[in-house]
Amino acid sequence: MADKRYEKYRYFLKDSIRQEVDFSQTGQKRGAPPPPIVKPPPQGAKRVKLPGPDELGSLGEISLAEAIGNRQSRRNFKENSLSLDELSWLLWATQGIKRVVGEGTAFRTVPSAGCRHTFETYLCVFNIIGLVGGIYRFLPVEHELVEVSHPDQLEQLLAVATLGQHFAARSAVTFAWTTIPERMEWRYGEVAHKVIAVDAGHVCQNLYLACEAIGCGTCAIGAYHQEAMDALVGVDGEDEFTIYIAPVGKV
Repeated sequence: MADKRYEKYRYFLKDSIRQEVDFSQTGQKRGAPPPPIVKPPPQGAKRVKLPGPDELGSLGEISLAEAIGNRQSRRNFKENSLSLDELSWLLWATQGIKRVVGEGTAFRTVPSAGCRHTFETYLCVFNIIGLVGGIYRFLPVEHELVEVSHPDQLEQLLAVATLGQHFAARSAVTFAWTTIPERMEWRYGEVAHKVIAVDAGHVCQNLYLACEAIGCGTCAIGAYHQEAMDALVGVDGEDEFTIYIAPVGKV
């Protein structure tokens, strides 16, 4: 017998809501233009060009069987730096764009319900060769980074925002994915929110496997202080908010 306290949370995992939604009222069916593929960078913000996927050579050449077999959550990292090539590889593996196919639509390296891809990738950079420590956001169309901020005591702020999980701030870089739900709501209405959660798993699993390929490790973090993490990466917490975190370092 299910505990009554959990019934509404279990319901979120079901697809029953699909039977209740009037899809004729979604933004897509009403003829509204799709939300942009990515959030545009602020005017004049400093940008960093990353090596493109075709420039990475033999980086990450291990078999898929090895990557899957070796995959595990890793919380202890060496003090070694990551190169820009390695960072570029991880970003491409998790949110890289393979082809833009129309307004508001692009095929990426991970699946997404309806090809909606609601995520933005923020990076808390601690030890990447060629990058000043701070917070950056990935621009997947241009395959670039844009600087967001350089807060004092970033390590302490991140440790607090991850509820004392200090390994999150002892990485070379910590990924923080936000979601912009409107991108999915435009097509799926009230069904959007379950599939956003499903999509987050696709992204982080690719990070796990890509890390294994370059001698790195990661550990997905789903427990964090929502408001503190949103403030740290500089989002409003309503139209865009943090949904998943993953520190990365050499192991």
